[in-house]
Amino acid sequence: MLKISPDELKLVAQYIHDISGIYLDQSKSYLFETRLGSIASEHNCATYKELYQKARSEPGKIIERQIIDAISTNETLFFRDKSPFELLQHKLLPELIDARTPLSPALKTNLKIWSAASSTGQELYSIAIIIKEMLRDIDKYTIKLVGTDISDRAVAQASRGKYNKFEMERGLPGDKLQRYFTMFGDSWTIKDEIRAMVQFKKLNLMLPFAGLGKFDIIFCRNVAIYFTLADRQKLFNKIADSLADDGYLIIGSTESLTGICPRFIPKRHLRSIFYQKNP
Repeated sequence: MLKISPDELKLVAQYIHDISGIYLDQSKSYLFETRLGSIASEHNCATYKELYQKARSEPGKIIERQIIDAISTNETLFFRDKSPFELLQHKLLPELIDARTPLSPALKTNLKIWSAASSTGQELYSIAIIIKEMLRDIDKYTIKLVGTDISDRAVAQASRGKYNKFEMERGLPGDKLQRYFTMFGDSWTIKDEIRAMVQFKKLNLMLPFAGLGKFDIIFCRNVAIYFTLADRQKLFNKIADSLADDGYLIIGSTESLTGICPRFIPKRHLRSIFYQKNP
């Protein structure tokens, strides 16, 4: 395995932070070696400094995308942690539907939900399944479900909606597996009725959220833990700008916005914490 020197580690860590916002400290040498060593070998780089130089100078940004794919953590599963999805089903969606339903029955109810750092798509597909099961008269709604991630590889898999046996067994109840997925060989593909409800696109959360618009609910779970405090502050201020005034923000169960973004106030429902904008 190609070893990384302290100087190279500092150089590459800064580069990764610049292109993704992910902060890796000097204790993560093993991570650089295990995740980037094969990329260095593929591009005939004898050192990590050489890999860095090639990535910086390459016009097509192929190496840069490979580095982002390798270094980003795509740990996810269907209905992860359960509580946020129970919160969505039993409190947030019913309240939003009451607030958004127009007086005229001829008009549709609009709902927009964003899964930031959606990885390979399990979170957004879980949201879509909940909505599908809740809204029997779904034709009366205009629903926009958007998932974004910085990794090309993750966005591609999410868009395909194709998962292996291990991925399917993590968090997905058996009844939903049979109802919403079709088996092909040794993998499962989500059915078109659910895939048609969602869209995935590439987005670096450190860059402007141009064209995304405003959302009623934003899931931004377990991604800001990889950012510096300054980057977290920037991120959640931008998220506040992208959230409707009466909308809801859901972050990871071990995360908190205390001291990070005073524009949000925490609220509790049963076992779950969610955030709304400070009036």
